[in-house]
Amino acid sequence: VNASVQEVVFASTTGTSVPCPAAGVPPVSLRWYLATGEEIYDVPGIRHVHPNGTLQIFHIPPSSFSKLIHDNTYYCTAENLSGRIRSQDVHIKAVLREPYTVRVEDQKAMRGNVAVFKCIIPASVEAYITVVSWEKDTMSINAEMSRFLITSTGALYILDVQMEDGLYNYRCMTRHRYTGETRQSNSARLIVSDPTNSAPHILDSFERREVMASHRVELPCKASGHPAPKYRWLKDNRPLEPDTRFRQSVTGLLIERAQPSDTGTYVCEVWNGYGNAEVVGRLQVKEPLKVVVSPRKVKGSVGSQVSLSCSVTGSEEYQLSWYRNGELIYPSNSVRMTGQNRENLVMAGMAKSDGGAYQCFARHGKMSAQDFVQVILEDGTPKILASFSEKVYNINEFVSLSCTVKGTPEPRVTWTLDDEPVVRDSRHRISHYTNTEGHVVSHLNISQTQVPDGGVYRCICNNSAGTVSYQARINVRGPASIRPMKNLTAIAGRDMYIHCRVIGYPYYSIKWYKDSNLLPYNHRQRAFENNGTLKLFDVQKDVDEGEYTCNVLVQPQLSTHQSVYVTVKVPPTIHPFEFPRFSIGQRVFIPCVVMSGDQPVFITWQKDGQPIPASMGVTIDNIDFTSSLRISNLTLMHNGNYTCIARNQAAAVEHQSQLIVRVPPKFVVQPKDQDGIYGKAVILNCSAEGYPVPTIQWEYSKGAGVPQFKPIALNSGFRIEVLVNGSLLIKHVLEEDSGFYLCRVSNDVGADVSKSMYLNVKIPAMITSYPNTTLATQGEEKKMSCTAHGEKPIMVRWEKEERIINPETSRYVVSVKEVGDEVISTLQIMPTVREDSGFFSCHAINSFGEDRGIIQLTVQEPPDPPEVEIREVKDRTIALRWTMGFDGNSPITGFDIESKNKSASWDTAQKTKDVSPQLNQATIIDLHPSSTYNIRMFAKNLIGKSEASNELTITTDEAAPDGPPQDVQLEALSSQSIRVTWRAPKKHLQNGAIRGYQVGYREYSSGGNYQFSVISVETTGDNAESLVLDNLKKFTQYGVVVQASNSAGTGPSSTEVASTTLEDVPSRPPENVQATATSPEVISLSWLTPPKDALNGNLLGFRVIYWANLPDGELGEIRNVTTSKPSLELDGLEKYTNYSIQVLAFTRAGDGVRSEQIYTRTKEDVPGPPAGVKAAAASNSVVFVSWLPPLKVNGIIRKYTVFCSNPHPTVSSEFEAAPDVFFYRIPNLSRNRQYSIWVVAVTAAGRGNASEIITVKPMAEGLPCPVFPHLSPLTWINATPAPVVIDSRRSVHSNGSLVIRTVKAEDSGNYTCVASNSFGSDKIVLNLQVQVPPDQPRLTVTKTTTTSITLSWIPGDNGGSSIRGYILQYSEDNSEQWGNFAISPSERSYRLENLKCGTWYKFTLTAQNAVGPGRISEIIEAKTHGKEPQYSKEQELFTSINATRVKINLNGWNNGGCPITSFTLEYRPVDSPTWTTAQRTSLTKSYILYDLQEATWYELQMKVYNSAGYAEKRVKFATLSYDGSTIAPLVKAPNVSEDNSGGGEGLKMMVTISCVLVGIVVIFIGLLVLRRRRREQRLKRLRDAKSLAEMLMSKNTRPAEPINKQQQTLRMHIDIPRAQLLIEERDTMETVDDRSTVLLTDNDFGETQKQKSSTVTHTVHYQSLSQATGPLVDVSDARPGTNPTARRTAKAGPAARNRYASQWTLNRPHPPVSSHTLSTDWRLPTPRVAGSVDKESDSYSVSPSQDTDRARSSMVSTESASSTYEELARAYEHAKMEEQLRHAKFTITECFISDTSSEQMTAGTNDYTDSLTSSTPSESGICRFTASPPKPQDVSRVMNMAVPKAHRPGELVHLPPYLRMDFLLNRGMSCSGSSRGTASGERAAMGQACLEPQKSRSLKRPSRMAPPTPTEAPQASRDPVAQWQPGSAATLPHREGSELAQAAKLSTSQESLLDSRGHLKQSSNPYAKSYTLV
Repeated sequence: VNASVQEVVFASTTGTSVPCPAAGVPPVSLRWYLATGEEIYDVPGIRHVHPNGTLQIFHIPPSSFSKLIHDNTYYCTAENLSGRIRSQDVHIKAVLREPYTVRVEDQKAMRGNVAVFKCIIPASVEAYITVVSWEKDTMSINAEMSRFLITSTGALYILDVQMEDGLYNYRCMTRHRYTGETRQSNSARLIVSDPTNSAPHILDSFERREVMASHRVELPCKASGHPAPKYRWLKDNRPLEPDTRFRQSVTGLLIERAQPSDTGTYVCEVWNGYGNAEVVGRLQVKEPLKVVVSPRKVKGSVGSQVSLSCSVTGSEEYQLSWYRNGELIYPSNSVRMTGQNRENLVMAGMAKSDGGAYQCFARHGKMSAQDFVQVILEDGTPKILASFSEKVYNINEFVSLSCTVKGTPEPRVTWTLDDEPVVRDSRHRISHYTNTEGHVVSHLNISQTQVPDGGVYRCICNNSAGTVSYQARINVRGPASIRPMKNLTAIAGRDMYIHCRVIGYPYYSIKWYKDSNLLPYNHRQRAFENNGTLKLFDVQKDVDEGEYTCNVLVQPQLSTHQSVYVTVKVPPTIHPFEFPRFSIGQRVFIPCVVMSGDQPVFITWQKDGQPIPASMGVTIDNIDFTSSLRISNLTLMHNGNYTCIARNQAAAVEHQSQLIVRVPPKFVVQPKDQDGIYGKAVILNCSAEGYPVPTIQWEYSKGAGVPQFKPIALNSGFRIEVLVNGSLLIKHVLEEDSGFYLCRVSNDVGADVSKSMYLNVKIPAMITSYPNTTLATQGEEKKMSCTAHGEKPIMVRWEKEERIINPETSRYVVSVKEVGDEVISTLQIMPTVREDSGFFSCHAINSFGEDRGIIQLTVQEPPDPPEVEIREVKDRTIALRWTMGFDGNSPITGFDIESKNKSASWDTAQKTKDVSPQLNQATIIDLHPSSTYNIRMFAKNLIGKSEASNELTITTDEAAPDGPPQDVQLEALSSQSIRVTWRAPKKHLQNGAIRGYQVGYREYSSGGNYQFSVISVETTGDNAESLVLDNLKKFTQYGVVVQASNSAGTGPSSTEVASTTLEDVPSRPPENVQATATSPEVISLSWLTPPKDALNGNLLGFRVIYWANLPDGELGEIRNVTTSKPSLELDGLEKYTNYSIQVLAFTRAGDGVRSEQIYTRTKEDVPGPPAGVKAAAASNSVVFVSWLPPLKVNGIIRKYTVFCSNPHPTVSSEFEAAPDVFFYRIPNLSRNRQYSIWVVAVTAAGRGNASEIITVKPMAEGLPCPVFPHLSPLTWINATPAPVVIDSRRSVHSNGSLVIRTVKAEDSGNYTCVASNSFGSDKIVLNLQVQVPPDQPRLTVTKTTTTSITLSWIPGDNGGSSIRGYILQYSEDNSEQWGNFAISPSERSYRLENLKCGTWYKFTLTAQNAVGPGRISEIIEAKTHGKEPQYSKEQELFTSINATRVKINLNGWNNGGCPITSFTLEYRPVDSPTWTTAQRTSLTKSYILYDLQEATWYELQMKVYNSAGYAEKRVKFATLSYDGSTIAPLVKAPNVSEDNSGGGEGLKMMVTISCVLVGIVVIFIGLLVLRRRRREQRLKRLRDAKSLAEMLMSKNTRPAEPINKQQQTLRMHIDIPRAQLLIEERDTMETVDDRSTVLLTDNDFGETQKQKSSTVTHTVHYQSLSQATGPLVDVSDARPGTNPTARRTAKAGPAARNRYASQWTLNRPHPPVSSHTLSTDWRLPTPRVAGSVDKESDSYSVSPSQDTDRARSSMVSTESASSTYEELARAYEHAKMEEQLRHAKFTITECFISDTSSEQMTAGTNDYTDSLTSSTPSESGICRFTASPPKPQDVSRVMNMAVPKAHRPGELVHLPPYLRMDFLLNRGMSCSGSSRGTASGERAAMGQACLEPQKSRSLKRPSRMAPPTPTEAPQASRDPVAQWQPGSAATLPHREGSELAQAAKLSTSQESLLDSRGHLKQSSNPYAKSYTLV
C-alpha cells in the first residue's frame, strides 16, 4: 500500500486521476469503494475507473458538482490468490471557482523601526491561496533588497524603515494553488514618522500553527516601538531551553526540524522602557500516522490460535480497525480484541478460510495509515515424527516405547496393544510432554515384562484436524500362544481384517485355514504371514461366512491354533426414485422399495434433513420391505428434499429426491410512470412472485416515441443496478436516461408477464454558458449574458458580490428571452463606472435545483497621473522617481516625460515618450549645469492618457572637472614602490576647487587587460602633487592614470604612463637541486631556474653555498661560488667528505632564497701516508714498528701494510695489520744489518702513499723486553715553546701523561712530549683545542616596511667549534613575551614578516655551536613603517546639520599607513556629563547621529585606532532650531577686565607692547653674540681638524723600500657636502674619487723580509648630542638602525632626533705577521681563477668596492664621510676632553677582513659581504675594521702559510699616543690581537672584553693625565717561533677571577692601553704602526 496518497484536491475545471494506492504480486484485481463500503460505479463524463485501477474524475461545470462524488472519502482494494487488502482512506475534493479579492491595508511605522504588510485573503479560499510576490510600485521585491523580507506566511517586512520607504506603493500578488488564478491586491502606502517614545505594538503574531514533524516552522512575533523593543520567548510558561534548532530571527522564532516535543503554548514577551506586550499562540507538531503490525510473519495451523498486535505512532488520538482480506473484523466467540484502542487481535480455532491478509487501520481526522501481515494457515493434521520399531525383549526386561508427533492444535496420544487399550497399572506407565519445538512426545514404559506383554503396539494421535497412528510388533521371549479371539461380523460388499494375536517368541509361522483349506484360495483373500493378519476383500455372505482357524507353528513339530466365526450381514438396497414435475394442488404418491438386504428392515422418511411434521398433511405407508409417501393437495410448503432411510443390522442406507412445486409468476408491484431528477438516484419499482423464484429483466427504449425495447447492460460501471426485489436502481440519472422501461418476469412456469413504464428525467436549472471575465470601458454601455438550461420555468437572478441587483435601478437593466430549451438572461449596465469592477453572478433557479455562473467585470479607464518626485540632481542630469497611481484596470503602456527651461513655455518642452511601464524612475540628460527646469509626466494605457502630474522645479548642480591632471610622471623608488607626480588640471577645466585625486594603477599590458586599483589622495594645494605607490609587484611594469576631483565628482583620466619597479632578490629558490659525486674531489650539481615570476628581476646568475660536515661533528668552511648556468662542478673538495649544499639565484638587487640543504659525500680515494712512523729494535732480531693514522684518511681504512727492505728499495717482506692496530713486531731480522721500514694504509680505492722511510738496525746486544735503558723524566713543552708550568691545574703522571684540570681557553695550543735517554731522544706533538660557546653576533637592521623588518648580522668568534645555527628572538617594545626563530648557520640575514604596523620591536640573536649557545647579542630596536591616524584639515567634518540629525564626514581620516582597527565616536550636550557612545569597527564614508535635541550645543569626540596608536579629534557643534535657523554661540567665561574701563585698560596695553619690544631686542642681541662665539669655535675646530690631518700625514710618511724604486704619493681626500679638504704630503694635488680614501702603496712602511702588504682599516662612527658642551652620548647599547637617545625620547618631540656622525678612514699596509692577527680566522689564499671560491668564516667578509679601478691593487675604499669640517673638529675636540671621555662608551659592532686584491674587490663574489657592507647603515655608533693578509707571490709560499683555527686573538692593536682612546680599543680592538710571550696572561685578560656582555657603566680614569707623547711601536719580533707555522693556532683567552681582579687595577670598567703616565704600553704587536682616526 502506497501510504503517501492521503488527500487529492483539484480544481473542478481540470479534473484529476488517482492511481490505486494498493498493488501486489502476482498481479491483482483493483476495485474502488466509497468509505461506506459501496463499490463505486461509472458516471459517464463525471467518474470512471480504468482497467489499471486508476480512478479518474473529469472536469465538471459547477452545476454538476456532487458531494457524493466530488467531496468524499474513497478506498481501493487489491486482490490475488494470496488474499485481499484495502488501501488507506483517500479524501478526494474538487474545488469550485469562487469570487474573491485580496487587499492590503496602509501601515504606519517610525523611522528605524519595522513595518509589516499583510495580504488579506478571504477565509473561504484562504486554504488554497498562496502569496507569490510583493511589488514596490512596479518593481518586484527580491532577496537582493536587504531591508525587505517576505516571510513564509506571505507577510512583507520592511526593516530599518527609512523616510523614502513612504514614497512607494506596495501590492501583493497571489495565486490559487489549484485553479492557477492570480490576483493583485490594491496599493497600500507606508506612513513614516520620526521616532517617538512609545510602548511596543504588535505588528505580526500567530494564534495557532500546525506543522509536520521534521519540517521548519516560523512563529511570527514582531512589534514596533521606541526604543526598539526586546523579545523573550516562553514555552508552556517556562523560558526556552537552549537548543540549536531554535533561532530568534527578524520575524520571530524559527524552529528547524520540528519535533513532537515542541508542541505547546508559546509566549513572545515584548517590552521596552515604555510598556510591554505579548503574543500567545499554540504550536501543534504532527507526525504522520504510522502503523506497524507484529509479528511480521505469521504461520499457523488450522485450529490454532493467532495473535496480532498493532502499534500506532504519530498521534495519541486515533480510531483503530482490523480487517481480514478487506472485510471488517468484528469480535465474536473466537475473535477477541483487547487493549485500550483494541490494538491486540486474538483469534482462536483458526479455520482454513481464516488465512489471508490482515490489516490494521488507524484513523485520525483526514489522516489514515495501515499495515498488514499475511497469515498462512498450514494443515494441522497430526504427523508422527519419531516412533518405535519392532524389537525382541526378554522376560522381566524394561521396555520403553515412544511416539513424537506434531500437529495443531496439540494432538492427544493414546496406546493400544493388539487393538485393545493399554491399561495403566504398576507395570504399565504412560507419560506425555511437549518439547521446545512444540512437538508432543508420548512414552509407554513397561517394567518386568511378561510374555502377555508382547504383541502389536499402536500409538494413536488425534486432534480436531484429524487422526494418525503408528504400530509395530514387540516380541517377548517365551512360549508362543494365541490370544483368545471373539467372533466377528462382516458387512457384505466391504473389506474385512481378521487378526491372529500371537504372544511369545519365537514362533515359526502363522497360517489361516477355512474349512480345512489353507488360505488364501481365491483372489479376494490375502494372508500376512509375518503378523498373522487375514484380509477379505468385498466380503460375500455365501462364500465368506463361516469359521476361520489360525494355526501357529511354535516348534518344528509343535503347533497351536485358535478359531473365530465370521458372520456376514447384508445391508439394505433402495430402488432409486425421483419426483416428477408437479404443480400446486396436484396429488403425489412416491414409493421407497428395499430391493435386498437382511431382514428386518426399518424404513423412515425425512424432509430437508428433519422428520416430516404431521401438520404438512403427508401420509406414510410402510408394508414389509416398502414404504410410500402420499400428499393429497400440493402446496408451496411441500417444496423440499425428501429422503428415504432403510436400516438393518448391517447398515443404514438412504436415497434423496427433490420435490418442486412450480408456481407461475405474477406481479407483486407493477411498474408505473415516474419522474427522475438529473444527477440524482431513482428506483423503478417492479417485484413479482412464483416458484421457482422468477427472474426479472429490464429493457429500455430511449425517448418518448414508439418503444423499441432493448436489454439494459447492467455491467457498465454499476451505475444501473437491479435490486434484490427486482426493482431497477439508477444511481446517477442522466438526461439520456429518459424513456420507456419494461419489467419482464419469468420462471419457466406458465407464460412470462411484463409491464412497461415511462421515466421522465427532470433537468435542474443549470448555467451552461457565461463569460468568466469580461472588460468594459468607463462611461460606455456593457452587457453580460448567462444561458440557463433545465425544466421550465427558470428564474434568473443577478448578484454583485453577494448583493442582489435590483433591475429597477437606473443603471442596471435585466432582460430575459427563451431560445429553444434555453433561457438567456442579459444584464445591461449603462454607463459603467469604476465601482462596477468586481464579480457578478447570475443564478438560475427552477423546481429541481439551481446553479450559478461567476463573471469578473473589469471597467477600464485612462490611468491616474503619477506622483513625481526628485530622486537625484546632478550637474547635467536630473533623476526622477514616480509613484504610479491607479492604472485604470488596464496595464500601463508607457509614460511621457516633459521638461523645459523655467522661462520657456510647455509648447517648446523636450518630450520623452513611451518610457517603459516597468520603470519607476528615469534620468533626464544633456542638461546644463546650474540651470532651473520645470518637469511633468503623463501615464498612458490602452484606453488613453492621464492628466498631467504635479509640476517640479529643479536647479542642476555643479559639474566635475573636464580636464585631466597634467605632467604625470613616474619614478621607481624600490622593488615595490613607485612615486607618482603630477600637476593640477588646467584652471578652466577644473569646474571648481580641486579637493583630491584618484590615482589608478595596474600591471601594464598592451591590451590593458588588468583592472585599475585606485587610491584617493587629498590635494596639498601645491602646484606639484605626489604619491608613493607601495606593495607593488617586484620588477613589474605598471601603468598609472590620475584623475582630479572636486565636490561635484571626478574628472577624466590622464594618459596612462608606464614605469617598472626596481629589481629585487628572487623570492623562490632554484628547484630540483641534484648533486652527484663524480670523483673524490668533485661534485656535479644541476638545478632548475626559479619561475620567472619569482625572479623579481633579471637573473644574473646562481650562487652555490657549500660546506663540509666533518666527522667530528664540526662544520667546515662555508664557501660559495657563482655561475651563470644551471649546473656546476665543485672541485678541490675534501675526499670522502659529506657536503651540505645550497643554491640560490641572484639578481642585480642581491641574493634570493636559498634552496633546502642537500647532502652529498665525495667518493673514496687512496689514503695519505701514515703519520708518525717510528721503529725501535727490541732485540738483535726483532724490531717494533708503530705509526699513526694518515692525516688524510680519504675513506675507510681496510688495513695497514708494513714493508721491510734490505737494502732499499728492494722489498724483502710485507706484513699486514688490522685497521685499528697501529704497531707491528717484525721478527727474524739479522743482527747489525740496517733495514728500511715504511708503512702504507689501504682503503677500498687501493694503497695509499707510503710513509717516510725509517731505518733501523737490530741491537748488537738486545735487552730483554720490556726492559729499556733508563729514561730521563718526560718533558712537556707548550707552543711558545716553553716548559709547561706545573701548578694546581697541571700535573704529570708517572707514566708521563700530562693532566690539565678545569681546562680553559688559553690552554689551547700544541703540546710537545719529549723523552730522552743515553741512546737518544724522541718527542710527540699534540694539539689541544679548547672549545667554548660562540661569541655574540653583531646584529643590525637593514630594511623596514609596514609589516616586516630585515635583520643582518656578522658572526662573532665561533669558540673553536663551527656555528651550528642561530636563535633570533623578538618582542614588541612594551611586551615581555618573546618569540623565536631557528636560523641556519649559513644565513647572514633574516626577514620577519606579519609584524604590526608602526610598532617598535626588540631583537636579540644567539649563535650556537657544539658546546652550546653563546652570548646573546645586544638588544637592538627597530620600528615598522606607519604612524597614528590623523584628520585632514582640508576636509569639512560636518556635511549636513538639521534640528535632530547630524551627518559627519569620515573621509578626512588618514590611516597613517596602518589599517584602522576601530573607530569610537562619543557625543554629549555641552551641559551634560554623560557621553553617548557609538563604536564602529571600521570607518565608513559618513556617520549620522540621530535623535539629537534641537537648538542644542553638542561636544563631539572621535578616536581612531590603528596598530601604531590612536588619534583624537574633539569639536563642538550646534543643531538647528525647528524652523531651520541657527542658534546663538556658546557663552564664554566672563572677562573680569571688561569691568574696568578708562585709563587703566590703555595703560595695560602700553606696558604689554613695551615688554614685547624689549624682549625682541634682547633676544636679537643674544643671537648676534651667540653667532659670533660659534663662528670663533668653528674656526678653531677647523684649525684643529687641519692639524689632525697634518699629524696623520706626518705619521704615515716613510721612505720607500729599495725593492720598489718607484716613488708613490700618499694622499687623503675627504668629500663633504659644503666644501672639500685635500691634504697631501707634497705639492702634488689630485682628487682620487668621491669617497673618503687613503691611497697607499705596497712599499709604504713595508719590510724587506716580506714583500706582501697587509692593510688594516679602522672606522669608528659615534654620536653626540647637539649641544657642544655636554658629555658624549653613551652608545654602549647602541644598535645599528636605531638611535638610542632618540629612541628613549622619541615620544617627547622631534627635537631629540637631532644628531650628527663623523667618520674618518685610514688604510695602512703592514708586513705579514704571526698567527696573532686582527681577524678571527685567516684563510689560505690561492691564486684567483674564473669561478674560484671565497672561503667564508664566521667573521670574514669581502669589501665590494666595485667602483674602484682594478689598477689600484692596494687601495681600499670605504664609505664617504658625512661630516662637515666643523663636525670633524668637534669630534677631535671631544676626543681630547678627559672629563667627557670618562662618561662615554663605544661598542664595536662590525669586524671583518677584505683582501686588497683588485680582482676580489671588483668581483664582489662573497655572498655575505654584499649584504653586509652595502646594507650597513651610515648610522652613528658603528665601528668597522677592515684588514687584509699578505698577498702570496707563488703557490709554494701559499702552501707554507699557517691556517690558524678560528679563535679570537687576545693581542691589542696599539694606537698613536696622542689618541687616548684606550676605552674604545679595549671594547672593540682587543678582539683583534692574540696573547703571545710572557705577557699572554695579562693581554688575554684584556682581550676578554670581547666576550663580556656590554653593560652601560661610567669610565673612571685618573683626573689628571700627562700630555701624550708620540711613540713609535717597536718592530715585530724576528723570532722564528713567532712566524706563522703550519698547525699554529691563535688562542682564545678565558678570563679567570684573578685576572679580572688584575684588570680591575688598571680600570674599573675597561682595560687600558696606557701606562700610568698616559703613554702606550710597549708591545711586540706587529700592528704597532697602525693608526685609528675618530
